[in-house]
Amino acid sequence: MSTRQLALPGQDRPDALLIGATAILLTVGLLMVTSASIALADRAYGNAFYFLERQLIAAFLGLVAGFCLLKIPTRLWQSLGRWLAGIALALLVIVLIPGVGHTANGSTRWLSVAGINIVQVSEPARLMLLIYVADYAVRRNQELRSGLLGLVKPLLIVGAAAGLLLMQPDFGSAVLLLGMSFAVLFIAGARVRDVLALIVPVILAFVALARFSPYRMRRVMGFWNPWADPYGDGFQLTQSLIAIGTGEWTGLGLGASVQKLFYLPEAHTDFIFAVIAEEFGLVGSLVMIALYGVLIWRALAIARAAAARDANFQAYVAFGLGIWLAIQALINVGVNMGVLPTKGLTLPLVSFGRSSLIVTLAALGLLLRVDLENRGLPGTTGRRVNGRVAR
Repeated sequence: MSTRQLALPGQDRPDALLIGATAILLTVGLLMVTSASIALADRAYGNAFYFLERQLIAAFLGLVAGFCLLKIPTRLWQSLGRWLAGIALALLVIVLIPGVGHTANGSTRWLSVAGINIVQVSEPARLMLLIYVADYAVRRNQELRSGLLGLVKPLLIVGAAAGLLLMQPDFGSAVLLLGMSFAVLFIAGARVRDVLALIVPVILAFVALARFSPYRMRRVMGFWNPWADPYGDGFQLTQSLIAIGTGEWTGLGLGASVQKLFYLPEAHTDFIFAVIAEEFGLVGSLVMIALYGVLIWRALAIARAAAARDANFQAYVAFGLGIWLAIQALINVGVNMGVLPTKGLTLPLVSFGRSSLIVTLAALGLLLRVDLENRGLPGTTGRRVNGRVAR
């Protein structure tokens, strides 16, 4: 009997909820990038759809990348884990080389060729390092479970990458990378006391960085009391809070935001959630948050299904992707609402950010591949016995 015949009804298709939530968020993102940037694009470039056109190209490239990762067996990525970690570190080093990395707004994050920005290296590096951490957690699982050294080894690589991110500087990406890595290693079996023994010093180090870095301290003080300096360090946050408050329950309507008209800086990137809240109100904001909840839920469900068939690498990758989306969305929304200091992280699938969009769609393609392997579809590594996935 064929694999497809053994599959339960409705189990022979990719996760519809995951695909549906992704499609809705991507569509909303394209609409909101247009709405939030149209005045800025027209004034700066003479083309009201300047940012939309670039986001559409990124969406197309991201969908192609996601489709490619959907077709590649996950065991190939597992075999390349250590190589991918090396490539990620190399990218993070190369971007810091003068003349190679492009500096904008005080940060050197883009690889530039002939004056053209090619990629923001923190995005693909994060995905590569997630694959490395998941591979390590499988290869050295016993060592990871038995002592502190087993946890320290992969975190030396991740810590080096975080250090390079801080040199750009990119504080938000460093926090996201470390948080995702700690979560995966913990779920893979690292002991609680070992995790605490390392995570507490990391948190204290980040606090010290903020305390003794003048520009980071200004951000913290601006977050702590933005109204103390509403036209200086607190300007961005006060404008964001005004936008969110103006939206009330149902918002002003698509395209009707006032704050995006040269009041709210980075309205189409870091602070796009504030524009969504202004135009669609509390109701629209809760719908957006619910869609991210669906993405995270399905990622964790896919991870659980992979673990149930003892596909631990696939489970760790799916779990890591879910944590990645959760942390990034939480930080972005928290920054917009004044709950967290400004970090510079985009809202996944929604904010303008070409590298972020491409890599997020590629990562979701990898997540769907894990889902297909869980379902034991033809051409994947799983198989079904009496309706259950086995290896």
